[in-house]
Amino acid sequence: MTNLPDVGLSARVPSLDLTSFGPELDELQGYGVTSVEIPTFDMDIVIGAKILRDRLALLKSTCADRGLVYSVHGPLSLNLMDEPWRLPHHMKVLRASLEVAAELGAENYVLHGGLMRQQQATGVEDGYARQREALAQAGDIARDLGLYICVETMFAGYHGMNVTASPARLAQELAALAHPNVAATLDVSHAYLKLTYDGRREDFLAELAVLSPWARHVHLHDSFGLQDDIWMYNDSERVVYGHGDLHLPMGWGDIPWSAIMAGCAFPRGAVFNLEMKPRFWHAVPESVAAAKALAAKARLVAPPLAV
Repeated sequence: MTNLPDVGLSARVPSLDLTSFGPELDELQGYGVTSVEIPTFDMDIVIGAKILRDRLALLKSTCADRGLVYSVHGPLSLNLMDEPWRLPHHMKVLRASLEVAAELGAENYVLHGGLMRQQQATGVEDGYARQREALAQAGDIARDLGLYICVETMFAGYHGMNVTASPARLAQELAALAHPNVAATLDVSHAYLKLTYDGRREDFLAELAVLSPWARHVHLHDSFGLQDDIWMYNDSERVVYGHGDLHLPMGWGDIPWSAIMAGCAFPRGAVFNLEMKPRFWHAVPESVAAAKALAAKARLVAPPLAV
């Protein structure tokens, strides 16, 4: 482990037969990153909550002996604040996804923070309680597999669900859970969108500072923090307006990166991972350079909970 965060990229999946994933990793390593986030949510490795062993074996052989730090992003649909009757199936999918991550040698497993539709406060708090209970079970699975679950900050309005934890609320939930194998993925742009939606953009830097010591995994991509709330013809028009979860190259939006680095402290062993849309892949080299410059400024501290 170095004294600086590893800097990585989220991989693409050029073909579903996975034969092109080796060249994809070659390309990513050519950009000088030391970490790769593997999008198993888009690889058909888990089918009906069961692992397809032949496909996992192919992916394992492709990823082996590269000297990379791996993280895994599991299914985006996993929602531990979902209705109680659906949670057992979410947990089956999560267990299988964690097993895949462990076999790939990943350190961090990225799990979207829970989402739910707006309702009375007691209903919302019940949702948070369900998530804590499920995370406690998932954390035990992760501990046995040698993984960290990193709960990702999300934004309101995602498929009509307007309730999700702000960065400070996520830190509060993690502290209440107090499981050494459950940490955070601080998606900076998602947090920006969430706090702007809530009318609390002025709290953005302070909230990030509260969550950052929990953030073993950090997603870097730029935006303007504006809701995708009007009809747009295509993604290019969203860029024109600056609306939505754009996953822009670093420096294309208005996120105050220098102020974030000045105010935040990250746990030792953190990973800074660039998540960029394929349409912006031409800007990967300068974004990697920007991410490395941020990593060089990172203030690292002991994590809140020691394993």
